[in-house]
Amino acid sequence: MSKPLSDHDKRKQISVRGLAGVENVTDLKTNFNRHLHFTLVKDRNVATKRDYYFALANTVRDHLVGRWIRTQQHYYEKDPKRVYYLSLEFYMGRTLQNTMVNLALENACDEAVYQLGLDMEELEDIEEDAGLGNGGLGRLAACFLDSMASLGLAAYGYGIRYEFGIFNQKIVNGWQVEEADDWLRYGNPWEKARPEYMRPVHFYGRTEHQPDGVKWVDTQVVLALPYDTPVPGYRNNVVNTMRLWSAKAPCEFNLKDFNVGGYIQAVLDRNLAENISRVLYPNDNFFEGKELRLKQEYFVVAATLQDIIRRFKVSKFGSREIARTDFNKLPEKVAIQLNDTHPALAIPELMRVLVDEEKLPWDKAWDITVRTCAYTNHTVLPEALERWPIDLFQNLLPRHLEIIYEINRRHLERVASLFPGDTDRLRRMSLIEEGGIKRVNMAHLCIVGAHAVNGVARIHSDILKATVFKDFYEMDPHKFQNKTNGITPRRWLVMCNPGLAEVIAERIGEDFIRDLDQLKKLLKFVNDEAFIRDVAKVKQENKLKFATHLEEHYKVKINPNSMFDVQVKRIHEYKRQLLNCLHIITFYNRIKKEPNKQWSPRTIMIGGKAAPGYHTAKMIIRLITAIGEVVNNDPVVGDRLKVIFLENYRVTLAEKAVPAADLSEQISTAGTEASGTGNMKFMLNGALTIGTMDGANVEMAEEAGEDNLFIFGMRVEDVEAMDKKGYNASEYYNRIPELKQAIDQIAGGFFSPKQPDLFKDIVNLLMHHDRFKVFADYEDYIRCQEKVSALYKKPKEWVKKVIYNIAGSGKFSSDRTISQYAREIWGVEPSLEKIAAPDDPK
Repeated sequence: MSKPLSDHDKRKQISVRGLAGVENVTDLKTNFNRHLHFTLVKDRNVATKRDYYFALANTVRDHLVGRWIRTQQHYYEKDPKRVYYLSLEFYMGRTLQNTMVNLALENACDEAVYQLGLDMEELEDIEEDAGLGNGGLGRLAACFLDSMASLGLAAYGYGIRYEFGIFNQKIVNGWQVEEADDWLRYGNPWEKARPEYMRPVHFYGRTEHQPDGVKWVDTQVVLALPYDTPVPGYRNNVVNTMRLWSAKAPCEFNLKDFNVGGYIQAVLDRNLAENISRVLYPNDNFFEGKELRLKQEYFVVAATLQDIIRRFKVSKFGSREIARTDFNKLPEKVAIQLNDTHPALAIPELMRVLVDEEKLPWDKAWDITVRTCAYTNHTVLPEALERWPIDLFQNLLPRHLEIIYEINRRHLERVASLFPGDTDRLRRMSLIEEGGIKRVNMAHLCIVGAHAVNGVARIHSDILKATVFKDFYEMDPHKFQNKTNGITPRRWLVMCNPGLAEVIAERIGEDFIRDLDQLKKLLKFVNDEAFIRDVAKVKQENKLKFATHLEEHYKVKINPNSMFDVQVKRIHEYKRQLLNCLHIITFYNRIKKEPNKQWSPRTIMIGGKAAPGYHTAKMIIRLITAIGEVVNNDPVVGDRLKVIFLENYRVTLAEKAVPAADLSEQISTAGTEASGTGNMKFMLNGALTIGTMDGANVEMAEEAGEDNLFIFGMRVEDVEAMDKKGYNASEYYNRIPELKQAIDQIAGGFFSPKQPDLFKDIVNLLMHHDRFKVFADYEDYIRCQEKVSALYKKPKEWVKKVIYNIAGSGKFSSDRTISQYAREIWGVEPSLEKIAAPDDPK
């Protein structure tokens, strides 16, 4: 086999990376040296690798600044409707390479860095991930920002600038150990603090009802300090803004009531206020009703709404005079999208501002609020739904609770008039849940207070209408929509898999990067020998590269000709990493039983973080590592089966793993994964999917052809039928010998000889209270995996299926998703036009 090209050479030949013009390269080198000298105050004798990374980052950032300023100027002049995407999570990953891709600077920067005697990949590796998210919901927000900029929408992402993002995961003796993610330790070259837009946020206090309205008094004030990060569109000269708020104590904090000797303590206590933006809550699909979290939710909402209203009022560029006072126009100029219920307080907060501060009558204010806000639901798992205790609310946000009570009173009045005498419906639909502790149901608040409610895949949206929100759908069917999730093809193809992007561009041109539906054109190459060979070759190169990375990291020898079978996502019972484990054990037992058979070799990789308080998830990780210890050290098995737990799975690791995968595991119990987006990344990057008919898998099968995915297991209807009938795990355990053997091995200490009962909790869970019915899908899963192995032995047929998948993945671009939000919810029109570059005359 010919020696693979060095990354430097490979990058040079790739057209989608922009041209390396001589002037361009010279300019970049000049600016790099200028930043090293003036920004970093170093010369080449004492500069470290990190200095070089910062010099490069600042050089690339310089290319954003003119476009950023001009984009914002352009919005002031055109005064378009603005879109505000409110999210408590933005899982951005690294910024450098994505910026170079979107500005077409990659080849020029590569060449400049090469001429400076430095290694681009080494510099890129110094950047910390911005890990301000847990998983799908936070990464979706990041993909959406990229698409909104690439489609020329006047959009803003608003969130919290957590000092500590999602924890770094270390595996120590097979167990997950968390360490703090101090991502800002060396500074962040991509953000710009904007202290001039600092906003006060109020907490606690009490309300006073006066003749001229309601006052919220005696509050504690925390300041919200905004940090802006540029969000460049793909080669259209648009640069939007992500604004993240940081909490700051006011100067007078705790000093007005200070007594003798209290000054030092008062200054130290500023930390209490500033803790609001200290750390991301590390729960995925789980609600933890902590006061600090409620503070975070109100903090981002209150600061953001002040910003939105300030921007609405001043319409002319550079003018601080109030130009717009008619709030009836707000829904024509502002769209607020709530990314799950976490920013739900935007609804009562907007009401508070309009009624208490702007003195609008309730009905007018309510009409404006509903027409402005829209809500995206991300899960049907009951333990994930936000239900805040009333007393927490009463204490922290007394005025908002009063407003919620009034919203509820009017809402229930309407329910009662539409469904007279149906008291149980009133109870079910109330925003306030009665019972042990009275709670505010935030999803109900969002549905009542928004003009559009959407799920994130067709099957998910159907489930919402049929079950979780059935009562609301019957009352307001017009509110309910579907918006199937998507991923940005810039980061998830062009950037992470340049080899594949190039092979595609050679056949159908480059336009697919902005219009991913064009991948359908690849269907005519499905029998083209050269194309089949090229796709296979790119996959093999990606596998070799990832194998090298893993061998450096894990000291395991990986067989690059084995099938790379990958399940990466948060560790959760519903995602059924345990089903994957049962397949591994079964496959292992089969090899041991017939060691001389021609088995299709596999390297099975499982990665993902467990929430620190989620005991079962941590035990699942321990089980995976324990299975790996046994399997990887068994000489009979050799390199036919390896099990690797991918430590510290995050955006940057996904960018390496996804292009290298052959098989993508999407095996949640039907009806539990709202959409999934990792599934789409694997599909676009040439892996085949083994999965249930859940989330977006259903639509993936529709787009690529069901024959081109490995679909198994119960459908939603089967799961519902089983819930009625009752799921009995021991029935499967007693009927299926290979399943019984695997469970007995886990229970008997085969994988934990030093602690035979280590996994008794997991066995007990699977046997007696498994909500996600792992055993019910075991047989079909194993059968399906046999089909996967059989096909992998026929490389050409395998690659043909891969091509059908890539050709069918166009629907899953976040550009399509965002175009649908824009037209069907926000009432704005996406555009592929470029705006003038900073160096163009206007």
